[in-house]
Amino acid sequence: MAAHGDGGGDGAGRALPPHSPSGSVLQTVEMHTGGEPLRIIPRLEAAEQAAAAGLSLLSLRREMAARQDHVRRALMHEPRGHAGMYGAVVVRGGAAAEGAHLAVLFLHCAGYSAMCGHAVMALGRFALDYGLVPAPTRPETAVRLRCPCGPVTAFVPWDGHRSGNPVRFHSVPAFAAATDLAIDVPGHGKVVVDIGYGGTFYAFLSAEQLGLDVCSSRTRDLVSAASAVTEAVKKQFKLHHPESEDLAFLYGTILTDGKDAFSEEPTTNICVFADEQVDRSPTGSGVTARIALQYHKGLIQLDQTRTFRSSTTGSLFTGKAVKATKFGNYNAVIVEVSGEAFYTGTATFTVEEEDPLKHGFFFK
Repeated sequence: MAAHGDGGGDGAGRALPPHSPSGSVLQTVEMHTGGEPLRIIPRLEAAEQAAAAGLSLLSLRREMAARQDHVRRALMHEPRGHAGMYGAVVVRGGAAAEGAHLAVLFLHCAGYSAMCGHAVMALGRFALDYGLVPAPTRPETAVRLRCPCGPVTAFVPWDGHRSGNPVRFHSVPAFAAATDLAIDVPGHGKVVVDIGYGGTFYAFLSAEQLGLDVCSSRTRDLVSAASAVTEAVKKQFKLHHPESEDLAFLYGTILTDGKDAFSEEPTTNICVFADEQVDRSPTGSGVTARIALQYHKGLIQLDQTRTFRSSTTGSLFTGKAVKATKFGNYNAVIVEVSGEAFYTGTATFTVEEEDPLKHGFFFK
């Protein structure tokens, strides 16, 4: 919650450290899903005022970037955040929510995402435990979220007092944007990639094509190679989104172990997104897109569950295609992704106006 606090007084009984009278006080709820952090901002007054004025969520995303980006930088960047930090601004009511229990803007160190599966799982629990769903039901409650990519539903265990795990979600229709696409990657030569959409677009290829092993190569080498692929795809392939060109951007590259055919054994991947940011989880929107690609290629059938492992933490998500559908001109599927989200604490951050680094700095 963004608010203004009083920096005066003699210090007796002070609840907050000294801060400027005009400086922001930002309260957050801290969570992680599969090791990937989520810093939730339960309420940001400027965002809710803009939503109440009639801004759509995509328009609100642009407004946030243009006028409130100092909030993202203060909470994602050092010294309050770090190079792997991820966040979510909860927006209640207004045009942005459009009948959902809550709308959400996703934040990371380089900007704003359209979809985030690990965040959806955490926000599902948060919405129940913090009373955003008026009448939760046992043993599971459907939590309706409005994300920049569209409506997403999380299904959260509820025992009448608190939420639990695992949390599963159904995202917007997922589809194969391109398969077996030849891309020339500087320093690596020709590689063949697939491009899948799971609320945002990713390029997929086996790490082996780049002379690497997703399980044993140095993370720095995997990150550099994946980033080179991302930049090459951006230059050589034009993306199209059926509903909004605001969503037609490549979010990152996911390197895999190449095990795309159906198996009971986990398949391992690493997701490198935004400005070389590494997902600690198996990546919820990435699992969604990868399932869509595997279904498109006939490698899996409806309701065949696959397990996905993060190469960074070893954490696991499961995914399956549950329904075939259409999305614009694309043959698409609704994908169910499941994982575990946990609370790690709460925090109150203050700002001193005279601090030259008050809005953070980014160090890689």
